[in-house]
Amino acid sequence: MDIAGKNLFVKALKNEGVDTIFAYPGGVITDLLDEIEKDGSIRIVLPRHEQALVHEAEGYARATGKVGVCLVTSGPGATNTVTAITDAFLDSIPIVCFTGQVSLPLIGNDAFQEVDTIGISRNITKWGITVRRREDMGHIIKEAFYVAKTGKPGPVIIDLPKDIQVSSGDSEYPSEVNIRGYKPNEGVHVGQLKKAWKTLKNAERPIILAGGGVNNARADEELTAFAEKTGVPVVTTVMGRGAIPTSHPLYFGNAGMHGAYACNLAIKECDVLFSIGTRFNDRITGDLNDFAPNAQIVHIDIDSASISRNVVVNVPVVSDAKVALEKLNEWAAKINTEDWIKEIKAWDSEYPLEMPNDVGLTPQAIMRGINEVFHESFITTDVGQHQMWAAQFIELDKKRHMITSGGLGTMGFGFPAAIGAKVGLPDTPVICVTGDGSFQMNLQEMATANTEDTPVVICLLNNEVLGMVRQMQNLFYGKRYVATDLKKADDAYVPDFMKLAEAYGAKGIRVTQREEIIPALKEAAENTDSCTLVEFMIDKDEVVLPMVKGGNSTSDMIL
Repeated sequence: MDIAGKNLFVKALKNEGVDTIFAYPGGVITDLLDEIEKDGSIRIVLPRHEQALVHEAEGYARATGKVGVCLVTSGPGATNTVTAITDAFLDSIPIVCFTGQVSLPLIGNDAFQEVDTIGISRNITKWGITVRRREDMGHIIKEAFYVAKTGKPGPVIIDLPKDIQVSSGDSEYPSEVNIRGYKPNEGVHVGQLKKAWKTLKNAERPIILAGGGVNNARADEELTAFAEKTGVPVVTTVMGRGAIPTSHPLYFGNAGMHGAYACNLAIKECDVLFSIGTRFNDRITGDLNDFAPNAQIVHIDIDSASISRNVVVNVPVVSDAKVALEKLNEWAAKINTEDWIKEIKAWDSEYPLEMPNDVGLTPQAIMRGINEVFHESFITTDVGQHQMWAAQFIELDKKRHMITSGGLGTMGFGFPAAIGAKVGLPDTPVICVTGDGSFQMNLQEMATANTEDTPVVICLLNNEVLGMVRQMQNLFYGKRYVATDLKKADDAYVPDFMKLAEAYGAKGIRVTQREEIIPALKEAAENTDSCTLVEFMIDKDEVVLPMVKGGNSTSDMIL
């Protein structure tokens, strides 16, 4: 029996196990939304902006492990997703984004709200295609979900012309996928992995560097087991934080631009760098000529194109982190690292990861307050100083997880991502750590949070400036604060976040003293009727330390 494209669309979503779609309406997708509503089995979440919509799908995907699904209209609906799609691409988040398109006969005629969505997004997606024949619609959607979640995950865009949506065609939806030229690696080359293990077990000063690929693969238990079996110390990238419990005795912290002194020095002095699931971007390596200069480098990554792209490695292993670690754990045995660990601990004692003046209402005290009040939770961050303080001081384990924007560093990511995580895990507390600059990028989503019954706790660190850039101006640009002050010296700050919270139906709490931190967070945790915005008034001169100036060696740290 033939059915309309819109009916096949809903059938496909149900077959793929989709329970939620983040959608913003428009003329050319009204048929699709109408069909979803008539079916009644898929929740439609209505955000207030298409960029936020995709970030919400990202948060949903990262919290649940499922594919995040989006639906937007043509033209500005599609172009508004570009930043968030790029964010998902660089952080390897599985997203399938359906975009409406004008009818096929109108394509190329500058029709109302017509843009070349696939052309615009070609370099920021794993795959993108316009459905030009109704008979291709089923297998294209099937392939989209497969491509998004296999291999190195990432976003896929399917462009659906209006006439395809209403045209009749076959009702069958494929059960299998066979894409010529796309055969993601599902195993591991045992010979290469044995070389990697041999290299590690012969080391005297080894370090495991865990990146976001470990978290994406949900391989935290396997990594922890491997570290414990071998006794090898672990450091992480910001995206890899939480891949091993931050309280674990073998874990020493984050490496890189704002990494701990001991971590960066350990990478410089190690003889084997055993890296898993990291791209070795510039925030981790600094000056490539001085990155792990004495080490043999093992690199395990799902993406063969990432291996030896930035850092030339000695032992490449193309594999999903979980698959590789499961195999490594079959061979793992104790390595003599006692003296090496004592040396790292001595560096850590010499320059511990502490704020230089932790008195009063400091970011460190706020993060430790979050640790105390929220246990089983997801913590999202926006981008800026608050992100680095969260990455430095929030403790993570099996029950407390962090979601952040690493590759693109997208201001405005954290709050919608928190909403998406809460949609996916409604019974789990979700906290967004944000700044007054980042929050204003997508603060309209307070309406989404309250209308969708997702009571997220927003911890807003308000220093009245764009802190990360201001910090660079302070240290490297003669304290010329150009375009980073968000208020004039004698004027009131705009907006008043407490009044804004009230306007959106949220609870607002302003914190000005250190002793108010815990009571405010406990009050926020108890409020399940709406979002709670806790505004912490911090000093504009607080800085994130350590810090490595861009392009310098990571051992050349401002402490």
